[in-house]
Amino acid sequence: MIRFLFLGIFLISATSHSQIAGKVTDEKGEYLPYVNIYLEDSTTGTTSNDDGNYELNVSKKGNYTVIFQFLGYTTVRKNISISSFPHILNVSLKEESVSLDEVVINTSEDPSYRIIRNTIAKQKENLDRISAFTADFYSRGLWRVDSIPEKVLGQEVGDFDGQLDSTRTGFIYLSETISKIAYKKPDDFKETIIASKVSGNDNGFSFNSAQDANFSFYENSIDLNAAVVSPIATNAFGYYTYKLDGIFYEGSKLINKILVTPKRPKDRVWQGVIYIVEDDWQLYGVDLTTNGQAIQVPFIKELIFKQNFKFDTDNETWIKRSQTIDFSFGFFGFNGDGRFIAVYSNYNFDPQFEKRTFSNEVLKFEAEANKKDSLFWRGTRPVPLTDEELNDYIKKDSIQQLRKSKTYLDSIDAKNNRFGLLDPITGYSFENSYNKWRLNYDGPFPKINFNTVQGWNAGAELSFFKSYDENRTQWLSVFTRATYGISDDRLRFSGGITKNFNRTNRLRLGAYAGNEVVQFNAAEPISPLVNTVSSLFFERNYMKVYELNYARLAYNQELFNGLRIGTSFGYEERKPLFNTTNYVTLPNDEVDYTSNNPLMPSDFTNAVILEHTIIKSNITANITFGQKYMTYPDGKYNLGSEKFPALTLTLENGFGASVENYNYSQLKASLYQSINTGNTGQFIYRLKGGTFLSGDNISFVDYQHFNGNQTRVGTTFNYSNVFNLMPYYDFSTNRSYFEGHLEHDFRGWILGKIPGINQFNFNLVAGAHFLSTENNKPYTEISLGIDNLGIGKYRLLRVDYVRSYYSGVSDGAFIFGLKFLNILE
Repeated sequence: MIRFLFLGIFLISATSHSQIAGKVTDEKGEYLPYVNIYLEDSTTGTTSNDDGNYELNVSKKGNYTVIFQFLGYTTVRKNISISSFPHILNVSLKEESVSLDEVVINTSEDPSYRIIRNTIAKQKENLDRISAFTADFYSRGLWRVDSIPEKVLGQEVGDFDGQLDSTRTGFIYLSETISKIAYKKPDDFKETIIASKVSGNDNGFSFNSAQDANFSFYENSIDLNAAVVSPIATNAFGYYTYKLDGIFYEGSKLINKILVTPKRPKDRVWQGVIYIVEDDWQLYGVDLTTNGQAIQVPFIKELIFKQNFKFDTDNETWIKRSQTIDFSFGFFGFNGDGRFIAVYSNYNFDPQFEKRTFSNEVLKFEAEANKKDSLFWRGTRPVPLTDEELNDYIKKDSIQQLRKSKTYLDSIDAKNNRFGLLDPITGYSFENSYNKWRLNYDGPFPKINFNTVQGWNAGAELSFFKSYDENRTQWLSVFTRATYGISDDRLRFSGGITKNFNRTNRLRLGAYAGNEVVQFNAAEPISPLVNTVSSLFFERNYMKVYELNYARLAYNQELFNGLRIGTSFGYEERKPLFNTTNYVTLPNDEVDYTSNNPLMPSDFTNAVILEHTIIKSNITANITFGQKYMTYPDGKYNLGSEKFPALTLTLENGFGASVENYNYSQLKASLYQSINTGNTGQFIYRLKGGTFLSGDNISFVDYQHFNGNQTRVGTTFNYSNVFNLMPYYDFSTNRSYFEGHLEHDFRGWILGKIPGINQFNFNLVAGAHFLSTENNKPYTEISLGIDNLGIGKYRLLRVDYVRSYYSGVSDGAFIFGLKFLNILE
């Protein structure tokens, strides 16, 4: 009954517009999804949906030839005469009968190798054929879950704002866009979205993007987090074996069906089928599969790419008509699948671009793009909705207003705001969803740590968050924090308030004050958790701290695209601190705690700083050259730059100090870039340098400190800003300095080719680090490591061997990377 109901709705919608409509099946009557359907010698086309239904918009009566094309099936041409609308045209496709009868077999080599070589030889020419164009673009994205736990790591998951049904299944994302795109080689791209629809949110804006769907197998690799080598890349023979599975004809064109098999299944590769047009040496179709191991996104089980091409007589080339990406995923009890559909039409390969056609703005929305009604979508959508998708729109649109009502939101809050027995020590949240505010309490239990200055210590925090609009573009955040150390018997308080004014230039003002125990290096090179373990179990108290009383004002804003300014101005009182406890869980007779003086570890009497006050100002300019961005109606979203580095310039001043000669100025700069090197991995560099003006006798607090590491534990995802064997404060300076960090992650390019080892999907990582200061000889580190270690989907471990060189002395050690600590903290 339900299916007949949806079929009735489909037919009613079909009669609302002039169009050809129907269903595509195979010979057994099974629905065929994503069949290309178009009018011969025209740009008018569509694609069947999951249920095999299609709608082809035709505005005039008359005679037409409708073409049905689907990979693995014989192309069908239907000559029809339309006298009235809608014109119902159902079609059954036969599986393609491939044959090798006409192929001359060379016993020394499969015929597919000749075909692949010819296609690779024409790679550049094929890319140049589509070097500039405009087109209409349609996309639909959906994520479906079939099981979601109620809790993950003890935290409530919720119902995804009503997206899940009582069985905790359903669509958690369903969205469509219709846009116009423009492209010019090598990387000029512009997308204008004229219609956007998000299930269950009539004020929502889709995050589907044509640029994100722009995958070409003519390129040497497809970037999917990791670079996956194309079967027709210039180096493809090093990754794949091929077999000609058969041939068939598309009109007068001979199509070769070629099976693609990886030489090393654990490599960054595809497997499946590609179809290549004889003599043209262009793609007719792609049906390829890869997995989460290959792209190094462990929760992805499988990725299936299908692309269909159509011959364009004007440009004499085979152009991409449609693309589907199917995926399945599973992580922490979340399991599901999804699909992203892309349909291209109305290509123009001779566009007359104006000077201002392309800019750093790669995507924008037309006014009222999210306000298009159902009649517009039924008349424009090239791929009809499936029964399931239609049902999701109807259901969520019908309850949307209910879910925004005060009565409903209050009932949800009443359930979620219940107080638990352990909440006083773990944390508690109270939310008023209708009025868009939340009061949050973080209990002391997750924040229990140990250091030799405070002993056992913990903190609790109370915060308030208020949003002034539905999309949280304007908000206010207030917090107050209390920390207590048992050994030093001190209760300290701090707090602050931050106001964010918009999501366009992200103007943000803040005021903060308090009394805290902080590390001499404000970058906090050692985490409290790691210091707790190293102190209690290894008697190595690496964290060195002082007491800071402060009051500070802050301002941040993007002045224009690519330039963000941040300033702070405040009063600081600094006091020295001393060890108050020598408690240790596992005493080590060969090791003793050091003092809290980072320069004189054996001096427990004298402090490294004098008690003093100072006024500090900081002006920082963050410059991203060539920064790309997307403009949404509710804000601007920066994408960074793939071509150019990001530059940070900082002027730091200290003045009005209570101790003579503590006033100073420091000018510093940092240059950072992450470069995708294709199938050879990712290269990162960070260069930093600076100089002090009148800083000869300043407080040790204001020295330039460098991120050392003496714990043999790494806590960051990469090591582009740390020296893993350097003592934390031995190289701190108030003079000129320069440091450089280089790291290359080969992403399986090397280890993936070694038999046996390639089964583990490890990554080889190489690094080099250099520091030069006026008052020290150069310090250097080189490293070689293995990343992506772990079990199954949980790959958050890394091991590096690091060798340091300083003043003629060399030292080496293994560093154990625990990247999950970065997440926990």
